[in-house]
Formats: sequence, C-alpha cells, structure tokens
Amino acid sequence: MNARARLIALTRKETRQMLRDRSNLIVGLVLPVVLILLFGFGLSFDVTDVRIAVVIEDSSAATMTAVAGIAGSDYFSPIWTHSMPEAEALIRAGRADAILRVPAEFTRDLLQGEGQLQLILNGVDSNTAQAIETYASGAISTALQHISDRQGDPAATSASVTLVSRIWFNEANDSTWFLVPGLIVLVMTLIGAFLTSLLIAREWERGTLESLFVTPARPIEMVLSKLAPYLVIGAIDLVFCLLAARFVFDVPIRGSLWIIILSSLLYLLVSLALGLVISGVTRNQFAASQMALLTSFMPALMLSGFVFDLRNVPVVVQVISNLLPATHFMGLIKTLFMAGDDWPQILRANATLAAYALVLIAIARRTLTKTLD
Repeated sequence: MNARARLIALTRKETRQMLRDRSNLIVGLVLPVVLILLFGFGLSFDVTDVRIAVVIEDSSAATMTAVAGIAGSDYFSPIWTHSMPEAEALIRAGRADAILRVPAEFTRDLLQGEGQLQLILNGVDSNTAQAIETYASGAISTALQHISDRQGDPAATSASVTLVSRIWFNEANDSTWFLVPGLIVLVMTLIGAFLTSLLIAREWERGTLESLFVTPARPIEMVLSKLAPYLVIGAIDLVFCLLAARFVFDVPIRGSLWIIILSSLLYLLVSLALGLVISGVTRNQFAASQMALLTSFMPALMLSGFVFDLRNVPVVVQVISNLLPATHFMGLIKTLFMAGDDWPQILRANATLAAYALVLIAIARRTLTKTLD
C-alpha cells in the first residue's frame, strides 16, 4: 500500500471515529454557533430604558424645558416622583437607576445664568452610571439648545445649566468595586460545576462506580458524600475571595458578612449539584467538561449581568438569563457588597437558589440509581 492509499485509509478511519463520537461533533459544530449567538445577542454595552426618578421642586416653564430632553429620549424611562425621599427609596430598592432633581431655586438661578440640576447615580455598575451621566447631560443640553434656537430665548441656553452628579454605593467610581463581587460568582461556578462534573464521569470510565452499587449505600447518600468534600474546598476558596476583596482590592462590604457567606455557600451547592448532574448524564470526562463550560461557566460570564446590564439585551436573552442560578446570585452579591442588606432581594434570591439546589440534587440522585444500564 502506497502512502496515498494509507493516508486515505487513515482519513476514513478518523472520520468514522469522529462521527461516532457525538461529544466531538457537539464541540466542533454546536459550540461555535452557541458562542456567536451569545456574543452577538448577549454582549451589549449600550444603555437603554434607564429608569430615572424625576423630582420636580420648581414647576416652571424653564423646568419643563430642562426635563423635556429626559422625557423625550429613547434612553430613559422617567419615573415621576413627588419628593426626594420617594426617589431615594426607589434607587435603594433597585427600582431606579438614577435620580434627576430640579431644585426649588432652579428658575431663579437660571435667570442669573447659573442654573443647576442634581443627578444621583446608582454606582453599583460603574460603567452604566457613567453612561447614564453622559446621556442625561446630552439629553438636557440638546433639549435646551433646540428650544433656544426655536424660540430665541437666551435663558434656555444649554450653557446656563450645570448638571451636578453624585454617585451612590460606589463613591470612588472604581470599576474594581463592581467587578470583584462578580468574580466571586465566577469562582464559585468554576469550582462547583467543573470539579464535580468530572467526578462521576471519571468513576464510570474507570469502572469504580460499580463497586458502590453493591454496598447498602443509597443514591442520596452517595450524592451527599460526593458534595461534602467539594463544599469544604469551595468554602475555603470563598474565604480567600472575601479576604482579597476587602484587603487587596479595598472593596467595601456594606451588607451582612454572614448573609454573604451563607448565600455564597448556597450558590456553591447549586453549582456542585449541577456538576454532578452533568457528570452523571454524560458519563464521559471530556463531554462533561465541555457541557460544564456551556451550561455553567459561559452563561455565568456572559448572561448573569457580570459585565453589562441585562436590560439592554433582547427579551429572549433576558428570559434565558433569569433561568440561570448565576443571574440571581450575581445581583444579590453585588447588592450585598455595594448597597447593603436588601431583605426582599435576599429572601427572593436565596429561595430561588434553594429551589435550584433541591431540584438538581434530586436529578443527581436519579443518575446514581443502582443499575449498570
């Protein structure tokens, strides 16, 4: 057999082997499609539909002119409030991204050429806060300039209004404060899903799992015994992450430390259980690692709100994001770090994570039924 015939024979053999190995086909054909869809639809740094609470303490024509740019902009969804305490309650509860306040002396100061508007920004996401400030300044200036050009009113010139900004929850305007809590989510996801996704698959490949099937141990006991050691490893990693956040990156921890720890351990349990489910379903280490990448780490990175505001992505992506455990934990831990204890969010997020943990543990138990089929 000459070299050409050998090459053709080997190529045919590898092709048949590739077609028989479905995990390779998934990685080679499905993964690129998933990645392009995730990056194409899920990644967006644009800011739209900003919920801005508007407090008007001076209901003059000049005031209506000043806020006309906000009301008519596609970037903003104004929430008209009656007082600053009402607006502050909205931003603390996460139902508003910013506050635009028109002070009672605005008209008087405007006639003197030094009108000021106050803009308070939610700094939990520093990138979004900066974008909101830019959009608000541009919208107000554009509205005043258009009306000035149309009416010839020198009092309505954009140069006579100054936007005074304040950032809440991230007064240093440091993106590290925003990123480090999100990195804890990624670490918990990586430790949980990747380590345990290889656990049962490795035992299936080595044939050591069958020895457990002849023991009196029940499936739920096997599941819990496999989760326990990795839960300890994840807890140690969590301590390292919290120490680094506080003492290395100087990120403030404004919420209860115990709530942060307990919520993080609950999310870690969800990730570990998800890894066991993946491992038990695939029964192959390579396929399990790829499945863990697609179902845990990549979604946690791209679709949980780690990098950008999820409200700026298509509705379909928003729906998918809200089905992910990482999305609920991401919003919770950022709030706990930056804003403090928000009990409605704490209870809602932890109840969701607990439900995910129970469901995934039940599924993992079914994958460990005592059968060799």
